[in-house]
Amino acid sequence: MSYSDLNIQKSSTQNRIVDAHVHVWTPDFESYPLAEGVKEEDLWRPSFTPNQHYIYSKSVGNVRFNLVQMIWYGTDHSYILDLISSDPETFAGTGIIELSDSNPSKRMLELYKRGCHAFREPTDSWDHPTMHALFSTGGDNNLALSFNMGVDKLPGLEKMSAKYPDTPIIIDHVCHVGIGNPNYSEIEIEPLLRFSKHKNAKVKIGPFQGLGKRKAPYFDILPLIKRIVEAYGPERCMWESDSGGPIWMNDPETEYPAAIGLIRDHADFLRQEDKDHILFKTAEKIFFRK
Repeated sequence: MSYSDLNIQKSSTQNRIVDAHVHVWTPDFESYPLAEGVKEEDLWRPSFTPNQHYIYSKSVGNVRFNLVQMIWYGTDHSYILDLISSDPETFAGTGIIELSDSNPSKRMLELYKRGCHAFREPTDSWDHPTMHALFSTGGDNNLALSFNMGVDKLPGLEKMSAKYPDTPIIIDHVCHVGIGNPNYSEIEIEPLLRFSKHKNAKVKIGPFQGLGKRKAPYFDILPLIKRIVEAYGPERCMWESDSGGPIWMNDPETEYPAAIGLIRDHADFLRQEDKDHILFKTAEKIFFRK
């Protein structure tokens, strides 16, 4: 039985969600072995599978996932690729390509053909030949490069984005603004807002359980969301839960719907069309384009 067979609420806008950032892994280490040097005790939890996600996401509607390659599989993408192959209407992927890859452009295109529309990259080797190859390939093929980093890394990304303006860029986890320091300063958020001048830059807004007070109903982070949406526009923002990530929800059956409800029901500064972009339209155009 596929995930979509379980996820029975379908077509309406009210029940349409793309979770733009989900990590998954399985306890079936025989079929999907961990990377060299990774031990079972290194995992945050024994497993986190799509069906475990479904236990708490089923109440909100038809959720589609961008599956971000889990680091303890290294560059072996077998698990997320098998999930994508089993149900491409529900799953898409963000892959990982290492700087040591001998043919990064080829690998990027191979993963794209199998359902990966974005690629997570390092943030400390901007001038490495592999980085230039990935930026060039991304721009030529409308494939996004996704970055998990703080605002201190934005100058390097700024340089590359100026050199490769056609390359789609995704900034994960609001560039960590409000995560490490809930009472973020103007100095912290201003570089992220300024980066919006790059027309192909998009921002993942979340995880709400890791922002501000880290407590549902998350009303305290509405000002942060407002500033990001005002800078980038809703068509360049997408919601993410970071389910399976290092900051776990204490009560996901309550907190996951509350995160969606914050945008859908309480972000009064957004029009319905804006909410649709953040909750599914922006991510659909990146991860589920035909």
